[in-house]
Amino acid sequence: MRVLLCPDKFAGTLSAPDVAEAVADGWRTVATADDLLIRPLADGGPGFLDVLAEALDTRRVPVPTVDPLGRPAAGEILVTADGATAYLECAQACGLHLLTGEERDPKTTTSYGLGVLVAAAVEHGARQIVVGLGGSATNDAGAGMLTALGVTPLDSTGAALPYGGAALAAVAALDGVPRLRGARLVAATDVDNPLLGLHGASNVFGPQKGADRADVLLLDAALERFAGVLERDLPGCPPGLGALPGGGAAGGLGAAILALGGRCESGIGLVNRAIGLDAALDEVDLVITGEGSFDHQSLRGKVVAGVAGAARDRGVPCVVVAGRVSTGRREAAAAGVTEAYSLVEHFGGAEHGGMEAAMGRPAEGLRALGTRLARQWSR
Repeated sequence: MRVLLCPDKFAGTLSAPDVAEAVADGWRTVATADDLLIRPLADGGPGFLDVLAEALDTRRVPVPTVDPLGRPAAGEILVTADGATAYLECAQACGLHLLTGEERDPKTTTSYGLGVLVAAAVEHGARQIVVGLGGSATNDAGAGMLTALGVTPLDSTGAALPYGGAALAAVAALDGVPRLRGARLVAATDVDNPLLGLHGASNVFGPQKGADRADVLLLDAALERFAGVLERDLPGCPPGLGALPGGGAAGGLGAAILALGGRCESGIGLVNRAIGLDAALDEVDLVITGEGSFDHQSLRGKVVAGVAGAARDRGVPCVVVAGRVSTGRREAAAAGVTEAYSLVEHFGGAEHGGMEAAMGRPAEGLRALGTRLARQWSR
């Protein structure tokens, strides 16, 4: 039997390659003759570079940068063999995982560190810079990133604004021009939310970054003001920036990339092409994918939705393994998911400590689920 293992990461516990290997280890204890194709996936968030580094002919270039509070952080860029394209991951500099719960405050966190990574890619001569967006702790519409690239937001007195989304409520102008040397930016994201409004960056993603209701209203108004200044003062910024699909990705970093003349591209689509996922799907009898939490958001453009839909179109069963499962069976089936298995339930359910075990021993649980799946599915 030919089985394709193509999970996303389990956020906070295992990388996508580690998830795939754990399931494969369990499967092999039962069905040693089966052919397992391991193709870890990412959608632009944390793990984006790890997946691409395995699939493409690239070299890793370490780049010291800063985290969302301006503290030193280790970053890197992937540069293709011909030097024409560089891949970045915003979570390395802006990631929510870089902060403790008490430190999360999108009013003050900055995307400056991502700008440092973009500048490094420019210095390495990249003509195209692909930025994986996801998992960010920021809500500054890329103001910090722009500052690092030479475009500083100013208040009405001409003073540079402090970092963070809240300060943009006082933005009046921009100073400087972006130092991109003609490089084209691509935002790799599967989030289609706009920058502003009810479905925008502040309303939808702000609360998970530490914003309360008052913060959300303040931030949305601040980003609306900033979007107007970008349209007025940044040459090439498209009109209607606040409503463009993808602008709300990663706290508005999508909008900043669009304002710089860049474009948004499906992160999972980009990764799929890099690893040859479509060709692999054409050759297998079963697909196993997964992510940390299989919930209602999973079926809206995330890795699992893309994989399940592609498997369904080919008549191939698709099984999901997840830390926890809260998606209804009927909803999952409509998306192409044949079955879904939860580590929480494997470890006895939430009421019996299953959540703690799933977080503390995910590899053990995934190996056990791999064994179970092999017994059920292997011919």
